[in-house]
Amino acid sequence: MDAERDLLTADNIFKKFPWGDTYLEVLKGASLKVQSGRLAILSGPSGSGKSTLLYILGGLEKPESGRIMFKGDAVDAYDAQKLDAYRNQSIGFVFQMHYLLPDFTALENVMIPALIKGQSYQAGADKGKALLSDLGLYERRDHYPNQLSGGEQQRVAVARALINSPDLILADEPTGNLDRENASILLKLFRQLVDHTGVIVLIATHDPELARVGEIRYRLVDGKIEAEKT
Repeated sequence: MDAERDLLTADNIFKKFPWGDTYLEVLKGASLKVQSGRLAILSGPSGSGKSTLLYILGGLEKPESGRIMFKGDAVDAYDAQKLDAYRNQSIGFVFQMHYLLPDFTALENVMIPALIKGQSYQAGADKGKALLSDLGLYERRDHYPNQLSGGEQQRVAVARALINSPDLILADEPTGNLDRENASILLKLFRQLVDHTGVIVLIATHDPELARVGEIRYRLVDGKIEAEKT
């Protein structure tokens, strides 16, 4: 790969967790590179460490050792303030569970990261409405999560991930709770985002059918990236 185009790299990442009287090694030297304007897939069986690696890439977890580089900066060396800004402004997260706040409308849920960033309420509302419109949810903007279908809730979560115009979207099993129809809609949405905005989308999945859609495909086996296919 052309290193100048690598937006995000993980080099020799190790991570372990307490397991009774010992430790469970989840990542054992995992390395990958993701380039701008790509849809990338991280596959592997359940429990292989995909989520852990995504959380480390997004600054939600720290590795035991190894290096995460984003635009030439070492993310693992960020202080708390810089790490908060990285998570809020450079990364968009989409999880299997949408984690929408039940007492807030779809629009209000989308706006939250923008308000945390310091944008005005009006600016956040305008951007949120535009995103919901793009995702076919404008008419649902004042509905609460329990008034939305599972697919609609996940699209609201995508809009929330996009509100601060991140460089990278990390999606952890985003179709895991969706039927095939809604999963297909979400995948087409990710494809359009990559093609039209240049954002990187990195999806972790154990679904072999989903794993085939990426331009770049990684497989995590026994704590390491086994192979990369383009």
